[in-house]
Amino acid sequence: MNIRSSAVWRSALVTVLFVGTGLASRAWMRWPDVPSLVLANPSSTALLEREIGLGAPERVSRPWLRLADVSPHLVRAVLVAEDIGFYSHSGFAWAELRLVAGETMRGEAPLRGASTITQQLAKNLWLSPQRSVWRKVKEAALTVELEHSLSKRRILELYLNVVTFGPGVFGVEAAARRYFDKPALFLTEHEGAMLAAGLSRPSIWNPESESETYSGRVDLIERRMEIAEFLWRHVLQ
Repeated sequence: MNIRSSAVWRSALVTVLFVGTGLASRAWMRWPDVPSLVLANPSSTALLEREIGLGAPERVSRPWLRLADVSPHLVRAVLVAEDIGFYSHSGFAWAELRLVAGETMRGEAPLRGASTITQQLAKNLWLSPQRSVWRKVKEAALTVELEHSLSKRRILELYLNVVTFGPGVFGVEAAARRYFDKPALFLTEHEGAMLAAGLSRPSIWNPESESETYSGRVDLIERRMEIAEFLWRHVLQ
């Protein structure tokens, strides 16, 4: 989608969100410039600023990688762990949402998250962790705009470069060098599974963790990677 079309989408989304509230002008001034991410990498993120506020080093090393410079094993592991339907949905995994809602209504603890990689990217880039109706609405609107403004490869590239793989470890290159002392391009399938397994709980799960639950998740991701051969055609584009 071109920049003009994206601007139309952004205008429509903000207008819908704030009709009748009297806050439209101020919200527009604060609304992220999503189309700029087609070419520009973010200089900071809400997630990074929050971690710095909690005591992470202010000068965090965040070497940026193109998706082509990330091991395809790691990319597959992340897709299997976080959003196996990434290339087939438009930002929302409705089937997963229904499953999680059903488990919750039955009083069961959900065994999976329902947020897609695009939703997680919107949250990591711009949003606070607070749970409110407004935050979820804004996340949904930003998810729609990300999907319409950027390619799937660009969304995945951004996600891998801004997500945290442990306390103070931001982005896949920093994680590869921190835990395995090698560039992210050369990560093996097992190493990719180890990094992907910690994404859901990065504060306590990472390749240095001795948790049996974490080890079991690594094994599960590796088994799923063996089955999900269809991901190769996307990863190796």
